[in-house]
Amino acid sequence: MTPRPLRIATYNVEWFNALFDDYGHMLADGELSARYRISRAEQLGALGIVFSAMNADAIMIIEAPDTGSRRSSVTALENFAKAFDLRTHRAITGFASETEQEISLLYDPDRITVKHDPQGDPVGKKGSRDAPRFDSTFRYDLDTDAAPDLIKYSKPPLELAVETSRKKKLRMIGVHMKSKAPHGVSGPEYVRLSIENRRKHLAQCIWLRGRVDAHLLAGDDLIVLGDFNDGPGLDEYEKLFGHSGTEVVMGLDASPEMRLIDPHACMVLGNPMGLAPSTARFWHAPQKRYFEALLDFIMVSHKLNALKPDWRIWHPWNDPACLGTPELHQALLQASDHFPVTMDLPGY
Repeated sequence: MTPRPLRIATYNVEWFNALFDDYGHMLADGELSARYRISRAEQLGALGIVFSAMNADAIMIIEAPDTGSRRSSVTALENFAKAFDLRTHRAITGFASETEQEISLLYDPDRITVKHDPQGDPVGKKGSRDAPRFDSTFRYDLDTDAAPDLIKYSKPPLELAVETSRKKKLRMIGVHMKSKAPHGVSGPEYVRLSIENRRKHLAQCIWLRGRVDAHLLAGDDLIVLGDFNDGPGLDEYEKLFGHSGTEVVMGLDASPEMRLIDPHACMVLGNPMGLAPSTARFWHAPQKRYFEALLDFIMVSHKLNALKPDWRIWHPWNDPACLGTPELHQALLQASDHFPVTMDLPGY
């Protein structure tokens, strides 16, 4: 009998934090959630259905509940898992975010053991050009004026050392990159902020790529996953910078063994005017319609890709099984404005 592959997922849950009180208890009531016209009980119920259907061994949760002086992402997620009797009943998080949105992993301790294992030097506010620890500062010249800018992550990537029940080891980095979209401005100010945000986004991706290079040179099996707020050919400012941030992290200019692979990104790169998968669905008020984007990725190193993993976007309209299961279809639409992405990894 062929052993079951390890299923890894990434899922951006819109304002998961708003579904818990300060003690990590679920607010399963009739009050409106941050989702439009959806109660907190409805969103929680929908999330329970989605997490159960995915049946993943590890879920990198983007916009996970807040960690702060009074709140705990780990407590909230473990309470959520207990309420819905999920196999993934343990949680881990890393450096706290400056926002109310964390990057946390919910996992099955019978399938994997994990440790928060940040890499790089903790250089603090003074910064470094050499991919410092993700809670530090990266010195990088954004605008070619010969003066380095100081770049920080508002949501530091979550670096994990993972060992599976089959004694296989791998590295996992969960990411939530800076949004490039300006809000509440128009005209020249919109253009200025769009370019400024893209520069910062690209610098964060260059910083992350430095860490990717270090792991690949060390021979590590590596998975980089999460919400990149970006994708190949996603916006009109990409031409100013040569590549999207996603392409930088993938290392498209590197040798094959130094590249990361995500088939959905590769599909767009190979045929930019053709078929385009999507992982998120947003309401655009001025045009009164929904728009979709490919923002969420699970990128793997060359050696892992050689095992022929199987990727899936749990899209309520485009995935036949999701569309054909009414309860799951509705839950995916209620749970978040993003849809989960899973990858089944044989041999792990």
